[in-house]
Amino acid sequence: MKDKLHILVVDDDRRMVKTLVDILRIKNYGAEAAYSGTEALNKVKKGYFNCLLTDIKMREMNGVELYKAIKKLQPDLPVVLMTAYSTDKLVKEGLAEGAIATLTKPLDINLLLSFFSSLRSELSIVIVDDDLKFCRSLGDILRKRGFTVTEVPDPHSIAEILNPDVQVVLLDMKLNSTNGVEVLKEIRNQYPQLPVILVTGYREEMAKAIEAALKINAYTCLYKPFEIEELLQVLNEIHRQKLSRIFK
Repeated sequence: MKDKLHILVVDDDRRMVKTLVDILRIKNYGAEAAYSGTEALNKVKKGYFNCLLTDIKMREMNGVELYKAIKKLQPDLPVVLMTAYSTDKLVKEGLAEGAIATLTKPLDINLLLSFFSSLRSELSIVIVDDDLKFCRSLGDILRKRGFTVTEVPDPHSIAEILNPDVQVVLLDMKLNSTNGVEVLKEIRNQYPQLPVILVTGYREEMAKAIEAALKINAYTCLYKPFEIEELLQVLNEIHRQKLSRIFK
């Protein structure tokens, strides 16, 4: 069984906070309350949270100021802003800073619960690379980071491996029996919007192929040897975009 998600609910409206915390606890989430930006910041300094749900308009420190401060402590923390004023300039500022979404009060609780359910799910990644050593090494690293990983050393089997639960494909561009562009075309026939990250150790040789792949909606290209943090940053960006789509 997966660990509970820990959600910090921040609002200077105590009744609002109590209602949300009670609902989340009934739904088996770990929920904590904070009644000001300062209190929330102190709680984040002392513990780990999977999500921050904060009101924008608060005394002392508003929700956007809180978000900016928390980003310095936990940069990848998903933040959802709440407001009764959907046209407020702070809404635009919060979204520009990287907040997942802004919800207008009264909140759509079912939508919020759907979002938290998606937060609970692990990102499922397929690695397509006929370099077995690279495939296994990267797969092991990503599993330790909490991802679900399927290694595919035979690119011709990609159609059988892909399913609607797969959220990202890492595709090597230089394969012995085919090339990355052809594999990408096959992926696009099944899943037109599935994020595909290209990888290659042959920047100049594969330049034209990479250009062709980007034209058919490859997400980006990473060049071997790449730092794992570089890949994690791209995966985090993809995950945030996926979460944002829940609110659209």
